[in-house]
Order: sequence, then structure tokens, then C-alpha cells
Amino acid sequence: MVSKMLSKPTWEQCSSSYISSCKTTTFPIVVDLSKPEAKNIIVKACEELGFFKVVNHGVPMDTVYELESEATKFFSLPLHQKHKAGPPNPFGYGNKKIGTNGDEGWVEYLHLTNDQDCNSTTLSPAFGHNLDKFSCALSDYMCAARKMGCEILDLMAEGLNIEEKNVLSKLLMDKESDSVMRLNHYPPCPPENRLNNNDDNGENMVGFGEHTDPQIISLLRSNNTSGLQICLKDKTWVSVPPDHNSFFVIVGDSLQVMTNGRFQSVRHRVLANELKSRLSMIYFVSPPLSEKIVPLPSLMKGKSLYKEFTWFEYKNSAYATRLAENRLAHFEKIAAP
Repeated sequence: MVSKMLSKPTWEQCSSSYISSCKTTTFPIVVDLSKPEAKNIIVKACEELGFFKVVNHGVPMDTVYELESEATKFFSLPLHQKHKAGPPNPFGYGNKKIGTNGDEGWVEYLHLTNDQDCNSTTLSPAFGHNLDKFSCALSDYMCAARKMGCEILDLMAEGLNIEEKNVLSKLLMDKESDSVMRLNHYPPCPPENRLNNNDDNGENMVGFGEHTDPQIISLLRSNNTSGLQICLKDKTWVSVPPDHNSFFVIVGDSLQVMTNGRFQSVRHRVLANELKSRLSMIYFVSPPLSEKIVPLPSLMKGKSLYKEFTWFEYKNSAYATRLAENRLAHFEKIAAP
């Protein structure tokens, strides 16, 4: 099912070289959206880590817990019942297989679209008469996440001193936005399914393999179970302390291109363990399919590092690769010798 298990270092175990280079940085960097300095901290976090935690985010916790409850009910259904909502094409229920290129993980998931009618058609065979409650919870959550995403993107533009404040958020608010939702469930991993690993004593195995997200940003919320790790610039993996009341923001490949490399998309992964299950809810902020992904003119210093492409082109290219591949490599400009 999964090729190998990985160790779980903490922030305190990061290399001394990285710590010395950012002595004032705590991990993760926390952004309080109610504070005037939020815009500057967001920029700092995107430059240093490509990742930050958001508090005072404005998403009603009742909305969060309602979707979490409905998702938990679904993932508790018998496997044959859940399979009625799959396989994902690209939306629907998936189990262990991630994409179509051979990646696997200790995970099951629901991949969902902004189009609630499409979701209903996909999910109704599995949910039956219980679909309405799930659909309402999903719609409310996505609406709240979209609002928070716009606020974060507007603050990001302000922090970058971009005159057009909504240059990023308008892509999310566009009626043709390709933003999607994913619910990931990582069940407890029993000992017989874990491979021997001398470095980790067989404690953890890969739930979702290392990758970058191709979108602009990802808005992630999970229950109070650890497992998420991000990769620092010095290639050290660090565990993110869980916080079920906050959101985590992940810089994606598209934002890296739009900032001409000033922000870097962050590699991340999730580990599963024997005792606890993890439930993550991720809202992926994406532009319309026809949108050109290019460096923003106000951020251009010198030449563009990337070839011009549309979100449709990049999305198709990204999902044709394995998770761990550098998805942007094909679109990078190669400097002349």
C-alpha cells in the first residue's frame, strides 16, 4: 500500500543553520487577521516558509464542526457504501490510490467541486437521504473558507505593496474559479500494515506523500491530531503542532509563479500513526481555467523566471506527474549559457 515510513522530527530538531538564520521566527509563524501588522507577517511567512497559521480567521467554529461531523459520519460508513461515491473522476470518493500515476497512501478522501449539483450527483448513491445535511454543511464551510481566503489574499497584496488590492482575491471570487475542496481521512494504521523502519521504530507511515500544491494557496484545517509536516529550505522535515481551532495556509506553485519566485511553494506530507485518526479539510484556492499564470507586473524585478501558461495547462501537467516531482520544472525558463 505504502512504500515506506518516515521519521517525525519536531521544530526543535531543525538544523542549527536554519534556526540561526531566523532567530526571531517561531514555528509556525502565526498571523492574527485582526491585527494591523497581519499583512507584513503574511509576506514574511510566505518568503521564509511558504506556510503559516491563521487565528481570528472569522470562520464560525460551528460551521467547521458541522462539516467535520458530517465527514466523520461518511468515513465511518462500510467501505462498500463509500465506494458508491467513487472512483474519483476527478470528483468523488477515493481510497489509498492518490491520482492515476501510482501514488498511494494510508488515506481515504472525498474530492469535491464548487458545483454543489455536481457533488450531489456524485455523492447521492453513497449518502442516500442523508445527503442534504452534508451538502448544507459543505456549502456553508466553503462559503466561509472563500471569504477568509479573500481576506488573506487582499492582505498579501497589501503587504507586497500592490496597488490593485484585489489582484489575487478576484481570481477566487470569479464565478469561473476552479477552487475545489478535499476531505482527507487518515485512519489509525495497525501494526501489521506498518513496515519495519529502524529510524522510526515503525511508529509512522506515509499517509499522503510529499508534494507541493499546484494552486494559489491551500486553506487547511484538521482535527486535533498530528501528522502534517513541512519541508524547510534546508530540506529538514518538521512536524506542525495540531490546532483544531486555527487554519494553516500553504503557498502553492501558482503563487510562486505570480510572485516570480519571491514566495516559494512548500513541500509537505502527512504521516499516519497507529492510535489516532486524522481528518483534514482543505480548500484549494484556484483561478479560472483560462487564467494566465504569470508574474504580476508590479513584482517583476528583471526577467520572468517562468514561461507563460494557463491554469488549465498547468493543472493538466501537474496531475500527470507523480506527487514528489517538481511540477514547475517544465515551465521554468532555462538561462542561456
